[in-house]
Amino acid sequence: MNKSILTLFAVFTLFNCSVAQKTTLQEPINKSDVKAAMIKALEWQEAHPIFAIAPTDWTAGAYYTGVARAHKTTKDMMYMAALKNQAYWNNWQTYTRLHHADDVAISYSYLYIGMNDKRKGFVDLEPTKKFLDAHLYEDDVWKQGTRKNEMGQTILWWWCDALFMAPPVLNLYAKHTKQPKYLDEMHKFYMQTYNQLYDKEEKLFARDMRYVWKGSKKDKKEANGKKIFWSRGNGWVLGGLALILDDMPKDYKHYSFYENLYEEMSARILELQHEDGLWRTSLLSPESFNHGEVSGSGFYTFALAWGLNNGLLEKSKYAPAVKKAWNALAACQHEDGRIGWVQNIGASPEPASFDSWQNFGTGAFLMAGSEILKLED
Repeated sequence: MNKSILTLFAVFTLFNCSVAQKTTLQEPINKSDVKAAMIKALEWQEAHPIFAIAPTDWTAGAYYTGVARAHKTTKDMMYMAALKNQAYWNNWQTYTRLHHADDVAISYSYLYIGMNDKRKGFVDLEPTKKFLDAHLYEDDVWKQGTRKNEMGQTILWWWCDALFMAPPVLNLYAKHTKQPKYLDEMHKFYMQTYNQLYDKEEKLFARDMRYVWKGSKKDKKEANGKKIFWSRGNGWVLGGLALILDDMPKDYKHYSFYENLYEEMSARILELQHEDGLWRTSLLSPESFNHGEVSGSGFYTFALAWGLNNGLLEKSKYAPAVKKAWNALAACQHEDGRIGWVQNIGASPEPASFDSWQNFGTGAFLMAGSEILKLED
């Protein structure tokens, strides 16, 4: 095979998802097709388990959050069966790092089961309580600001992804147990992250302190000279905000902060959507990797659709973009159900491909579908 043919093949492989998207972007959404696509994604992912560290790690946490949201909308027992099976085999445990937000993300699914299964003795939330109490109330080097390195580990939630991992769990735990003190602690640590990583000019979150501009020649920047804002990182935040607002009491004293931040970020993310319906891995430098990426796009689609369904976003402005995004996501699903075009585990913009997948990408897809199903026609 000569070089020109190889180059042509590479270009086709890179863009075939986008080409497929362009033919379907304006098609009406068929809710039966959405349900079928979601079940196929679930079945494929359950048959192909993957995790970064352990079955209780953050990747599984994000995936099973998607499964929980899918069940919440559809009530299909396929989703609940998957949720209960993993909780049972995990023995309802979190992962082991009690002061790392990633390691309690799995508890969102446990809490969801606990709020929907009242059988005595089946649900065990004690490991979740143990984690949250240690996470919030025990002294730790991150809280003390003594574990400082280039990533800026001077606060508990020092990276923006953490705002998806722990706050929705704390929020749901406070709701489930009727203990608002957990909500107050969540807000305290959330504000630390917000104050450190949120760029009020760009209305986006830096992934961590390495990407916060300090007015220095050493500031990290894209080839086009702009700041580096990672799509999935901001997807974690916006998706997490929708989860938080979904369960937070509207009369909570800090509710307006989360609502305002959600609306501000939503408007910015809408501006950064591409014609093919998806978002690029580098939000301000789309030319760096000029193809759609499904995990960040899936979280955005979920969050924006949630806003439409809950009256926070203007229908005429956001509905076309959300429908276009879902059609684009659906075009990235393989025939066997696998969700492709997912950037692999990382902390900054990197490319994806037709064959790249991760369980959290499936979770984002399921989250998106769960809100798409509730959209008004």
